[in-house]
Amino acid sequence: MENKLKIKLSIADRVYPLTIAASQEEGLRKAAKKIEAMIKQFEQSYAVRDKQDVLAMCAVQFAAQVEQKTIDKDANQTALEDKLKALDELLKAQLSS
Repeated sequence: MENKLKIKLSIADRVYPLTIAASQEEGLRKAAKKIEAMIKQFEQSYAVRDKQDVLAMCAVQFAAQVEQKTIDKDANQTALEDKLKALDELLKAQLSS
């Protein structure tokens, strides 16, 4: 059983105490830093007064990144499958000659 850690993450001027597996700490701390950087960027770029709005904008940004990666992965997978099928056809043609 993995050791559990108690950590505190600060996001949007709030502290969130968490109990996590030790292997999750680095990822969570990096995620919190990315969120904080994105919050600063949105606050500098837009006249946003409410942290809730900034957090919603962050959530949309991160969700869009995840979705775009899924779309890109699917497109790459399809292209790879097409190339493998073409290669398979070439090999079949060579082996049957």
